Amino acid sequence: MREVLTGLVTRRLVDVAAARFAEEPVLVLNGPRTVGKSTLLSQLAERLGRTVIDCDDPATRSAVRADPGRFVESREPVLIDEYQHVPELLDAIKAQLNRDLRAGRYVLAGSTRYAAVPSAAQALTGRVDVIPVLPLTQGEIDGAPGTFVARVLDGSGIEVAAPRMSATTRDEYAQRSTSGGMPVALRRPPGRSRSRWFANYVDLVVDKDVMDISRIRQREMLPRLLGQLAARSGQVLNMAAIGGATGLDRSTAENYIKLLEAVFLIYRLPAWGTTLGSRIVKHPKVHMIDSGVMAWLVNLTPQKIAQAAPATLTQYGHLLETFAVGEIHKQVSWSDAPVATGYFRTESGDEVDLVLERDDGQVIAFEIKAGTRVSDEDLRGLRQLKHRLGPRLQEAIVLYTGEHAYRQHGWIWVLPLSRLWT
Repeated sequence: MREVLTGLVTRRLVDVAAARFAEEPVLVLNGPRTVGKSTLLSQLAERLGRTVIDCDDPATRSAVRADPGRFVESREPVLIDEYQHVPELLDAIKAQLNRDLRAGRYVLAGSTRYAAVPSAAQALTGRVDVIPVLPLTQGEIDGAPGTFVARVLDGSGIEVAAPRMSATTRDEYAQRSTSGGMPVALRRPPGRSRSRWFANYVDLVVDKDVMDISRIRQREMLPRLLGQLAARSGQVLNMAAIGGATGLDRSTAENYIKLLEAVFLIYRLPAWGTTLGSRIVKHPKVHMIDSGVMAWLVNLTPQKIAQAAPATLTQYGHLLETFAVGEIHKQVSWSDAPVATGYFRTESGDEVDLVLERDDGQVIAFEIKAGTRVSDEDLRGLRQLKHRLGPRLQEAIVLYTGEHAYRQHGWIWVLPLSRLWT
């Protein structure tokens, strides 16, 4: 693994977006600030022979706000960056689509979730395809294809002719998970320089992007709330505990969490399988979007993880789960077919960290373990899920930090976590 990222990373989303744009009238590229949306938009513009209208530039933003119709009236594709700064653009685009609904008309990129932009959902309902632009995958960082999830989803299987050993060490897993996938952060050396970037990034998103959406009265509570959510990443979202730790009432905490979701700092992973029985947990889990941001917020470093203090290893287990679930979600975002995601947990505590459900009802289940060994006790959640699903459970996979790939009980794959990108 390279400690510092150099050069331009080839992103799988360039081809995904180009293919979707050939089928949809409007494409929205949605993702965190500095994740690479503008670069992706520029690459699409180069393919299309067009220029990008950048609404992050104050002069351009003023001109677009003064006459949005003039900027979107074109027979050629129109590409607009940070469109959320001028929400009136969406009504102007809707007027154009009412006259001409052919594919390939508009590409919009923004750092605020599309559904959080005023009137966005109503303006272009049924005419827009939203593509999440998430932090870099480990495969993209390494220049590797990263097709593991695609192969599992399309049923081509997990190829292990014989036990194969992973060369990825525990120290490397710690380095990768604490670094995350934000391109600008990865271009800085680990340590103080990268930590300063994370600090400035969180301040900027909270001070600028959140405040652009809502002029909240208790802005100073947001960093404290974000820190509490980071410490609980990979765990069931307990609003009472969050409120008690931050001093926010339940309604205010819920509203502030929605704002942090809207600017792509966190996301909620829904409970899955709630119709499979009455004793299934129905509350969502919370995850940080980027494991590097999470590690900085909870002060986890590879050096601290190597000391193996019990409390640190517990926190590292949550970090590694957030890291692995994020890697899988990124690869799922490249899929053309709809894939539902969630986690499964019974009231007795048996859990499966991530469940993918294809549109034909088949299920792939992932359990993530930070240890180098997998015990029979670690498989309780997968057994509970198999008991309820039967043949609908297409694959059951445990990802761990050990070296070997093998079958357990004839139906569970135990694989090194690095299989996601190698």
